[in-house]
Amino acid sequence: MRPFVIRWLVTTASVWVAAPLAGIHYDHASSLVAAALILGIINAFVRPVILLLSLPFIILTLGVGIFIVNALLLMFVSHLVPGFHVGSFGHAFLGAILISLVSWILSAFIRTENGSMRVRVITREDGIKQAKGRVIE
Repeated sequence: MRPFVIRWLVTTASVWVAAPLAGIHYDHASSLVAAALILGIINAFVRPVILLLSLPFIILTLGVGIFIVNALLLMFVSHLVPGFHVGSFGHAFLGAILISLVSWILSAFIRTENGSMRVRVITREDGIKQAKGRVIE
């Protein structure tokens, strides 16, 4: 699978999980998919520019400004996609936090390398591994 498709699937799953918890409503599954697609495109192209322009604000708010930018982008997407509704800025802010959290968790298990999808299983190894090589004293 292509990395963009994987990223879009992660965004779709994140919006789907966060929507009922944050007060975000969608009429049909197609409006959820369209909102995730547009949100992914905006996050890929517009968000980096907005984050760069709002960098002093983000530094001043110790990073909370990123969630404000994400909430504003989520509200913008709700105006673009018919059938996708964000009630207020508070719902958008909570939705932005939840979408970021779910995306971060899902991205921890899915890694893209050379366009392929690989699911990583996180395990704990016992013991200390010995390093191979010469020791310089």
